[in-house]
Amino acid sequence: MRTNPHLLEINARTWLAHLRSKYNHELTLSEIPEAEWQSLKRLGFDAVWLMGVWTPSAVAGEIARKCEPILSEIRKVNPDFKPEDVVASPYAIYDYTLNPALGRPDELAVLHEKLNSLGLDLILDFVSNHLALDHKMVAECPECFIHGSDDDAAHNPEFFFKGPDGKTWFAHGRDPNFAPWKDTVQLNYFCPRAREYMLQSLMKVANVCDGVRCDMAMLALNDIHRETWGWLLNRQGYTEQCEFWREAVSEVKNEFPLFTFLAEVYWGLEWRMQEMGFDYTYDKVLYDRLRQMGAPDVRGHLNAESLYQKRSLRFIENHDEPAALAAFGLEKSISAAIIMSTLRGMRLYNQTQITGGTKRVPVQYLKCDYTVNPEVARRYEQILKVADDPAFHGGEWSLIDVNSAAHDDSTCKNILAWSWNQQRTVKYVIVNYSGDFARARIPIKPPARGNDYTFYDELSDRFFTRETSEIKEKGLYIELPPYSSHLLDLEF
Repeated sequence: MRTNPHLLEINARTWLAHLRSKYNHELTLSEIPEAEWQSLKRLGFDAVWLMGVWTPSAVAGEIARKCEPILSEIRKVNPDFKPEDVVASPYAIYDYTLNPALGRPDELAVLHEKLNSLGLDLILDFVSNHLALDHKMVAECPECFIHGSDDDAAHNPEFFFKGPDGKTWFAHGRDPNFAPWKDTVQLNYFCPRAREYMLQSLMKVANVCDGVRCDMAMLALNDIHRETWGWLLNRQGYTEQCEFWREAVSEVKNEFPLFTFLAEVYWGLEWRMQEMGFDYTYDKVLYDRLRQMGAPDVRGHLNAESLYQKRSLRFIENHDEPAALAAFGLEKSISAAIIMSTLRGMRLYNQTQITGGTKRVPVQYLKCDYTVNPEVARRYEQILKVADDPAFHGGEWSLIDVNSAAHDDSTCKNILAWSWNQQRTVKYVIVNYSGDFARARIPIKPPARGNDYTFYDELSDRFFTRETSEIKEKGLYIELPPYSSHLLDLEF
């Protein structure tokens, strides 16, 4: 993939159901018409993340159909949903083979080859923290999982379930800050056999794709695992091993040097995951600041260390977050999209985000409304076209400190600006990230030919000229309505 690649998340199950209806044919993954993939390539995507392709758990499906919080979320999407459209979470992994509902086991390899021939990489899920509670390993290798006693289960009944032997208490997978995932069983990363099994599973996945998005990757870190489960592991005599991710990333990249690792990671642990070899880590901080804060907070985040920025995965929507249109509103979401699309790092888009979806579809629900909002789709197509320019991928990025347009005007604090320099081309990204009118002076460094600077605004499709003397003395004068932007091209 090129530098600062564009990644599209596609819910494999809902999209295939949509395509089967669209083409009135029982398609499998490898039978998806090439025109569908070509349309994504034309938008400038470098890779697709097919979310939820692995064989799900039958027991997890039963749990989902009886879980009121899940059903409540599905009702928000469709109050008249059919029970048969409620299925297992794709993150309760029963087996790392293709879900039979999506095609034959060999079809991932076929699809991988097809996408590569079109210039697209394939990213798939890898869930490191847990497996489905009815996974074969629960019976075959019970020591690979975390156990509790009768007293533990009595004091924390939500944490445990009885295993196949009807006697052993197994722990459910969990994030220490939330309730357990009751359709899963927690792996024991201080057990060598568990680590070896997961490494083998990872290598199996790596053979059919170009990269993995690792779900809740920080939960496998030794200190997090110890803090969450040490009260059980210490009692059972387990001790820490070397960091799983450091070993796993190294082994995979020894065999597949160009393989891409993406980490879903929070809690300020992004840099640690990058140091262990992850190519990109979730930038939830940027998401939160774009959604809940303003331009000064966003600017502060963008001052972080350069290598960290380059290896951050930027997003304003994914399957875990609400639809960007609902969370931000139209104009603010487009403004946020311009920001994330022109920063260093990987840029992640949700498939329904770029077509104007307004509802987050729970991962346990098979149906999704793929109706296109023409205005939103047009604006994303424009943003993606601009951000596809080589300057945004091979150029040098620089954050710009904007200046006040007048001594009594402080609205410049709401304007974000940066440049991309590549050879004789400079791109300027200027965004008013606020609900108020804003003005500023933007320092412009490149020398001009003659007496004038001529800019082309790629959003408005307009040229405008400014005198060199004014820009050198004061900077480029900008005034922007709320949540509006300039994407300026300057060639010299």
